[in-house]
Amino acid sequence: MGAKKAERDADFNAFVTGAWPRLMRTAFLLTGDRYLAEDVVQTALERTYAAWGRVTKADEPYAYVRRIVINEHARRFRRRVPEQLVNAVPERTGPDGFARLDERAALLEALGTLPPGQRQAVVLRYWEDLSESQAAAAMGCSVGTVKSQASKGIAKLRELSSLITMTSIGGAA
Repeated sequence: MGAKKAERDADFNAFVTGAWPRLMRTAFLLTGDRYLAEDVVQTALERTYAAWGRVTKADEPYAYVRRIVINEHARRFRRRVPEQLVNAVPERTGPDGFARLDERAALLEALGTLPPGQRQAVVLRYWEDLSESQAAAAMGCSVGTVKSQASKGIAKLRELSSLITMTSIGGAA
């Protein structure tokens, strides 16, 4: 029995090591806060560990756990008022790092203005690069809902003056 548990724990640890950065990115984009994202991912991983037998039998274990992250975020969102996005942005990269930081901060702030369903659809479709059917499975809704929510979310993002200014400045450079 001890050998099976050790093997199970080793498999789980290997999964967490590989999946942590992607899960954190998704959670950060959904929550807008690094520390809240960590809480969401950790709680999701607790649930994952408890269901590890089912997770390993799934066709796509990462997709299974991503769904747990999305559900955990939705559960937390329903319990309290949405948090304002903070400018906790990853380190700058490249020669134009400061401009990229400004653009990223503006985009994260704009994401924070979207309702939860639109935000989930935009994050899953455009950051996670999921197909409409994959996003629908992750969100637990129909493909039509994903299309509608993503379309409305992108339309709202296009209307924001901070993003319009950023796009026109970026386009002129």
